[in-house]
Amino acid sequence: MSTLRFKAIEETFNRKSLNIEEPGRRSSVFGSNVFNESVMKQYLTKEAYNNVMDAVKTGAKINRTVADHISAGMKEWAINKGVTHYTHWFQPLTGATAEKHDAFFETIGEGLAIEKFGGGSLVQQEPDASSFPNGGIRNTFEARGYTAWDPTSPAFIWGTTLCIPTVFVSYTGEALDYKTPLLRALQAVDQAATDVAKYFDKNVTKVNATLGWEQEYFLIDSALAATRPDIQLAGRTLLGHSPAKGQQLDDHYFGSIPSRVLAYMRDLEIECMRLGIPVKTRHNEVAPNQFELAPIFEEANLAVDHNSLIMDVMNKVAERHHFVVLMHEKPFAGINGSGKHNNWSLGTDTGVNLLSPGKTPMKNLQFLTFFINTIKAVYENEELLRASIASASNDHRLGANEAPPAIISVFIGSQLTAVLDELEKVTSGKLSPQEKTDLKLNVVGKIPEILLDNTDRNRTSPFAFTGNKFEFRAVGSTANCANPMTVLNAIMAKQLKEFKAEVDKLIKDKKMKKDDAIFNVLREYIKQSKKIRFEGDGYGEAWEKEAAKRGLSNNKTTPEALKVQVSKKAIKLYGDLGVMNKIEIEARHEIELEEYTMRVQIEGRVLGDIARNHVIPTAIRYQNILIKNVTGLKSIYGDNYEKHAKEQLELIESVSTHIAVINSKVNAMIEARKVANKIEDIQKKAESYCNEVKPHFDEIRYHCDKLELLVDNELWPLTKYRELLYTR
Repeated sequence: MSTLRFKAIEETFNRKSLNIEEPGRRSSVFGSNVFNESVMKQYLTKEAYNNVMDAVKTGAKINRTVADHISAGMKEWAINKGVTHYTHWFQPLTGATAEKHDAFFETIGEGLAIEKFGGGSLVQQEPDASSFPNGGIRNTFEARGYTAWDPTSPAFIWGTTLCIPTVFVSYTGEALDYKTPLLRALQAVDQAATDVAKYFDKNVTKVNATLGWEQEYFLIDSALAATRPDIQLAGRTLLGHSPAKGQQLDDHYFGSIPSRVLAYMRDLEIECMRLGIPVKTRHNEVAPNQFELAPIFEEANLAVDHNSLIMDVMNKVAERHHFVVLMHEKPFAGINGSGKHNNWSLGTDTGVNLLSPGKTPMKNLQFLTFFINTIKAVYENEELLRASIASASNDHRLGANEAPPAIISVFIGSQLTAVLDELEKVTSGKLSPQEKTDLKLNVVGKIPEILLDNTDRNRTSPFAFTGNKFEFRAVGSTANCANPMTVLNAIMAKQLKEFKAEVDKLIKDKKMKKDDAIFNVLREYIKQSKKIRFEGDGYGEAWEKEAAKRGLSNNKTTPEALKVQVSKKAIKLYGDLGVMNKIEIEARHEIELEEYTMRVQIEGRVLGDIARNHVIPTAIRYQNILIKNVTGLKSIYGDNYEKHAKEQLELIESVSTHIAVINSKVNAMIEARKVANKIEDIQKKAESYCNEVKPHFDEIRYHCDKLELLVDNELWPLTKYRELLYTR
């Protein structure tokens, strides 16, 4: 293994940056492999085009006859671009994307063949889905799942395959993917937000949730990654001593982008342009070999699809550059992990961002309405929001003094805090003309002027307002954005529905004017949700104590965090909105717990294997060298040898101590796994892996890392952190 390590390092010395040729202006390349509106106008009949646009804008159904016309146009376009296969591209609950390719090619007898792609193939398929998580809905013996076309997300070409974004449902109609509940949540928030927006503009007919994600990742040379079984099987390093130089100097973040990496980024961006993914920003991140890319914000469903797609594209492009992309939230101990900030907002079909302050008191009242309702929604459902970003990998990152804590809080900045403090003082009931004027002109009307710095933010906050959007900073880098977006849009839909009901009641029962009613309800919301707002340092122990006093949850582990998913409150929330039924909720809960258990189980097995089959034998080999040295000294110096072999003897003892602890802890871990594996209850099983199996990891790692510092570098089998992080 040590030989493999040095061969890999040697291989990296010969790496050269690939020469990337720009195919043309980015603007001209953008969307060239996407079946978008402009392409549809060329390849579809007017009837078919209008049908698709109606489906996109209003959710109207596409009949089979029209589907045949659409599929014919789509096939012609794809074949003209060299496509040979098509697939329904979907996002099952495995966390990755899935596809099953079928050829356009079909025989017609007499030795002849044609390219065929009918409306039925476009609209629906039945993939063999027995291997996907069943979650109590489906079993292997009834493994029927259907994929159904989602016209709101355009088809695209990747390689020589036409990819058709779809939902994935069971034969009984339950959602088996991330997309289906998201689409339902987006529909719910559209209806609720449109109803509220009409208070301020009667012309609003639709509200879209928007999402701008930021993808952080590590790039590791593929030869070096191949020498690490933990990276290959677990996506992170399970052991490895911190290098002398890590991220202390911030010289990576503020340094120039390495040439090999820049070539990779350019190559990736060109592929993104072709796929219609509007990537705009690229830069180094804080940790060595850590980077980030981010697009311009888009409609939430499309943005989620683009993020899921780009994670696949990133890996495939990396192969050309001899890189491996690590998206694990904490691939290396002791340095920054990776997140995926979700920047969320609501926009009307009239072109207004509902979370952006306006230039008039009325526009600012609209802004405050949606702003305060968001804070209230987060306050009422903070545990559910925390559950949406829970995973085995994200547990390592949250609260690690580099990412937001597991406590959900909202940061809005001092300027908006002052505005809410003023609104909190609003008189109960009907406002006098003077009060209303003072309020609108002196408080609400001054918002644009006082928002001097729209980037005002707290890096330790999991949910921060950043001028015209909320940034959900706690989302993990491997996460499917659909999960947090489903929850966020669902809780917002519920909150806005309740807000409208309260305002309408005051207008009807108390004969209040609209503005009076809105101010009165917002005043109460400010008071009720005050506990969720926090402007200080989220990393400190003081905040944990303060949060506990406020009654905020602090669910540090995934098994703990996921419990709220199956609460009566959550089931009612999703049920009332039509986002998910009880069966779907319980299935997802079971799947996520099962995935957590399996990931910890895999990591435990890999760590045990490396510790026993790589670390201990290497340590013994080094110990034998020391023993041979001591024996030689004894033969030369006789009884006086200890004077000359003192350090060697101490090293031998140290190595023996570490070997003994590693072996005993691996045994203890295996026994803990055996106990956990016998537990039938999925919640208790996950808790057992979390509380009884996982704690052994750090103990085993500690002693393995100590041996890394003791054992001869020439013998050590695993590529070290300094090599993984600084070989570019």
